Amino acid sequence: MTINEQPSAPHGSAAPEQATAPARPIALITGVGRSIGIGAGIARQLAASGWDIAFTYWTPYDRRMVWGAEDGAAASIARELADAGARTVAIEADLTGPDAPIRIFDEAEQRLGPVTALILSHAESVDSGLLDTTVEAFDRHFAVNARASWLLIREYGLRFRGEPGSKPGGPGAGTGTGTGTGTGRIVALTSDHTVGNLPYGASKGALDRITLAAAHELAHLGVTANVVNPGPVDTGWMNDELRDALTQGTPLGRLGTPQDTAHLVDFLCSPQGQWVNGQLLKSNGGAAP
Repeated sequence: MTINEQPSAPHGSAAPEQATAPARPIALITGVGRSIGIGAGIARQLAASGWDIAFTYWTPYDRRMVWGAEDGAAASIARELADAGARTVAIEADLTGPDAPIRIFDEAEQRLGPVTALILSHAESVDSGLLDTTVEAFDRHFAVNARASWLLIREYGLRFRGEPGSKPGGPGAGTGTGTGTGTGRIVALTSDHTVGNLPYGASKGALDRITLAAAHELAHLGVTANVVNPGPVDTGWMNDELRDALTQGTPLGRLGTPQDTAHLVDFLCSPQGQWVNGQLLKSNGGAAP
């Protein structure tokens, strides 16, 4: 576990009380295990936009994937976020365990405070189709992509302390004196890739339904919930043939980047994005499904 706190003011140089900066809102982001990943891109963008960041990672998953584990990635990402002004805590967590969401929220709250935005960017993803998927692989995909996401959203809803009508991190946050934006945000990353990738696609479909249900069932808390499909983003999992095919199949003639997804998530987490709720948004450059 890595934690980076913002430096305190030098002794004797405390700023006047009226100049104290408002508390930064806190985002909990899952699946931030590699510096080139979408989760890391989202964390950097939110840190730059004034958020403190708690994030999770699970090195054993990366180790068994084709891209391999990135040694020291969590500590390196945490340092980047701290350099951007964010208080940061990195939590290694195996999301196949049903008790992991409680432990994650406990750690985030103890280190940083109550969570304002929950960003679900974790995934179990091992290619297999209808005929060759094993029961063990199917169950693991649903445990991570669907069950863990439900439990994280449930834990978020049970603990949420913001009040409807206040802006995330802005005037009135947590006091009910804001401008009717609501403070809470849930954003989950999904995929429409199912053929040849059955357990991944099916479990992501379940994630979609869980997240969109939260838009209605948590509305009384002032929470919005949306799903984002980032389209083809090469974070080290594509071979040359697939990369070329996906590039040619995108009208803009390029693949997506983590920054493309991060900009949309940043907007959805902002006061300006509060009217977007209960949606499955495609941010994919017009790529055909």
